[in-house]
Amino acid sequence: MKRIFYVILAILLIAILLKGCVHKDNGLSGYMIDVTSVRKNPYAVKINQPYSNPYTKTIDGVDYMVSTLPCGKFGGKFVTSTIGEGPKTFNPFTSTDATSSSMADMMYDGLFTSNPMTGKVVPKLAKSVEMKGNRYIIHLRKGIKWSDGVPITADDVIFTWKDIIFAGLGNTSTRDSMIIDGEIPTIKKIDDYTVEFSIKKQFAPFLRMLSVSIAPKHYFTKQKNWQKNFDRFLSTNINPDTIVTSGAYRLKEYVPAQRVVFERNPNYYEINKNGQKLPYLDKIVYLIVGDLNNQILKFEAKELDEISLRGGDVARYKAKEYESDYTIYNLGPDTGTMFVAINLNRRFSQQNGVKKYFVNPKKQVWFNDVNFRKAIDYAIDRKSMVQNIANGMASPLFTAESKNSIFYNKSLVGHERNLLIAKSYLKKSGFYYKNGKLYDKNNNRVEFDLYTNAGNTEREALGVMVKQDLADIGMQVNFKPIEFNSLVNKITNSYDWDMIILGLTGSSLEPHNGKNVWYSSGPLHIFNQRPVNKPVTDRLSWEIKLDNIFDKAALELNFKSRKKYYDEYQRIIYNEAPIVYLYSPIRIYAIRRKFKNILPSSLSGLTYNIEEIYIDNSGVKK
Repeated sequence: MKRIFYVILAILLIAILLKGCVHKDNGLSGYMIDVTSVRKNPYAVKINQPYSNPYTKTIDGVDYMVSTLPCGKFGGKFVTSTIGEGPKTFNPFTSTDATSSSMADMMYDGLFTSNPMTGKVVPKLAKSVEMKGNRYIIHLRKGIKWSDGVPITADDVIFTWKDIIFAGLGNTSTRDSMIIDGEIPTIKKIDDYTVEFSIKKQFAPFLRMLSVSIAPKHYFTKQKNWQKNFDRFLSTNINPDTIVTSGAYRLKEYVPAQRVVFERNPNYYEINKNGQKLPYLDKIVYLIVGDLNNQILKFEAKELDEISLRGGDVARYKAKEYESDYTIYNLGPDTGTMFVAINLNRRFSQQNGVKKYFVNPKKQVWFNDVNFRKAIDYAIDRKSMVQNIANGMASPLFTAESKNSIFYNKSLVGHERNLLIAKSYLKKSGFYYKNGKLYDKNNNRVEFDLYTNAGNTEREALGVMVKQDLADIGMQVNFKPIEFNSLVNKITNSYDWDMIILGLTGSSLEPHNGKNVWYSSGPLHIFNQRPVNKPVTDRLSWEIKLDNIFDKAALELNFKSRKKYYDEYQRIIYNEAPIVYLYSPIRIYAIRRKFKNILPSSLSGLTYNIEEIYIDNSGVKK
């Protein structure tokens, strides 16, 4: 069972339910995911068979995980796809895009993961956990090995957290999300298979955050000055034979712009009930396809085993499902969000003593005016986007949490498109019209740039529609799709953009993992980005409120109390509109019927348990 994609994250469940677990009660043993709210989600798929967690069985000194699912056949491959340019890296600590992260997740496991049906935290590389006050004593599985045969030990865990994550190497979002009252947790080695984390205060999502990948110390440190070369570790030009992994699969082949091939890890530590080592499948193949249309063609040619269906294709595929070799699953709303971000940045850089503003000063005035932002919010035709771009397979979204989230604020019902209200907001701030064109009170024509990543056909279509929608209130929008890396550079380095259409992969279980987006000093505080590692002295009043909410919510151990905090953060974003949300897509997948042990989950997706999936062609139509 893979950790919940993406990212990974939620209310703390202290109790660990696998066999062999040791848990010292601290008064929190009953604290768990509000399963009822998950099951009552109107968009959730109906599950006929629950997912029972693997349990631990020690054989010849090895603490194996034992799959509870039916035993299957070994062999064969699973072919899926990714749209775009393919992975940017195979390093789980430096990846910033969904494709790179998902492929890194194929190869590296964390200490914990989440039950895909309930969201409960369960052990992975860890065997069990004890809680003693603010100390978490993690007992590792004994006898398990890296793909090169080297034992996985406490030294790897210490190295990962102390020398990589807490040291600030790679993506710092995990470290930043774990800072409590300005302090990072500490970690120490008890023995070769035991580590202890200490935190300043009880921290609700702490165990869930330990789902991040564990790195092989011997692999990284075999090179001198490995810290300086960290960003180059596990690059896409690496020789696959040199990679050391802990997950069910390891890299076999990468052909740029064509495919990524993973092969089974013979040292993987999960077995079936017959004692046979998983995974069942020999290979996992990602075909790198240029666009959604090419993806459809490959699925119809049976070159792909699964596909995410667009709204316009769902009815056609559903009509043929009975006579076909595939099954269609509705997984409910996507865990991610699609939105327009507005750049509120008022800062500048110094170049030869001359100020260079990241955002043009006249645009700064517009973008920092909440009336201007609310006008954009009311001018956007979400229903048309749902109908014409998502082909009805989505619902309008107005909140920072997706409709899949157990923390979704249902009271923020949103509104219809209303150009009269949009224009009234503009009038409040002194904007006026001349020949149908919008001007500010200083007689500046309202014109700005809108970016997204080129090649993403959905976002490109959204950009065209946003341009048209805002033209209806007199705004001149210059829509500019650009290469993905150039877009990332604008967001994280140069800050020289006006508005951007983006999507963020979220978690249906834990808003705190979005702290790096909403916290004023967060590295992904897109709409008002500040230089990293510099004191924040210019917070807006509502940014201060957001900071306080995320500080307090993480320390709140009661689900209902936490939800009140997260309801409020969504309300602030809704009212201030630094990000204008568009819609929440519905996840519809088709997968070949020959694949067994498929247990769809609204929380985790379709193939989260890829190591337990096998092929059985009996009774399947050709």
